[in-house]
Amino acid sequence: MSQLLIAYEPIIRVSFFIGIFLLLALWELRSARRRQAICRNQRWPHNLLIVVLDALAVRLVFPIVAVGAAFMASANGWGVLNLFSLPQWFCVLIAIVLLDLVIYFQHRVFHAIPWLWRLHRMHHADLEFDVTTGLRFHPLEIILSMGLKILAVIALGAPPVAVLIFEVLLNATSMFNHSNINIPERVDRYLRRYVVTPDMHRVHHSILSQETNSNFGFNLPWWDQMFGSYRAQPAEGHINMTIGIEKFRAPRQLRLDKMLIQPFRDF
Repeated sequence: MSQLLIAYEPIIRVSFFIGIFLLLALWELRSARRRQAICRNQRWPHNLLIVVLDALAVRLVFPIVAVGAAFMASANGWGVLNLFSLPQWFCVLIAIVLLDLVIYFQHRVFHAIPWLWRLHRMHHADLEFDVTTGLRFHPLEIILSMGLKILAVIALGAPPVAVLIFEVLLNATSMFNHSNINIPERVDRYLRRYVVTPDMHRVHHSILSQETNSNFGFNLPWWDQMFGSYRAQPAEGHINMTIGIEKFRAPRQLRLDKMLIQPFRDF
C-alpha cells in the first residue's frame, strides 16, 4: 500500500488537478457569477505559468514533500497521533481537520506580518477572480507554506493517506472557492455550512481592507466563524465589489515577470 501510494501520488494529484480545473473552467464559461473586464488571454497564461514555477521550486528546495514527510513520521513513530493506538479512520479524519486549521492560521499570519504579506499580496493583486486566481501564489510563499506543512505533518504524525487526501482537497477547494461560477443563493447558504464557497471567499479578495482581513478559510468554513473572522457578504455586493488591492492595478502588473518581482516593489 505504501509503495503504491508513493508511486501513484503525483499521478493522483495531477489527475484531480486537471479534472477539477477543466470542470470549473467550463462552468465559468457556461454560467459566470461576474462579468470580467480583463480577458482570460491577458491573465490565464501568466497565472498558469506561475503554477509550473511553484511546482519546480518545491521540487528543487525539498527532498521530500508533505506525503513523504508523513511516511517518514510513520516509520519513526514521530508525532502526536503515533503516540496512541487509535483507529486508522479516526487518525485520517482528525489529521485532515487539524491540517486545515493549520492552513487557516498560516493564512492569517501571512496577512498580519508585513514581509509575509508582501509575498502573499501577489495572490490578492489579481484584478479578476476566477479559477486561476486560486493557483496564483508567489514561489517564495509556496516554499514557506510547504515547509510549514511538512513541520505540521511530522508534529501531528499524520497518516500518509490523510496527507494525500488533504493535499488533493486543498488544491481542489482553492480552485473551487476562487472560481467565477454562479451558484444560486439558497444553495450557497447551504454549502457554506460545510465548505468555503466562491461567494464566501470572494469577500476576502475585496479591495476594502476590512473585507480582505476576513474569510481566511480555504477548505472548511468553521474556523472563520470560531475565531471571529467571518464576513457573510461584501459591502458593495458581489457584482459591484472591486477585486484586488490598491497597488498594482495596471493590467501590465498581471504579467509573470511583474508578479515575480512584486514582493520587492512598493508600487
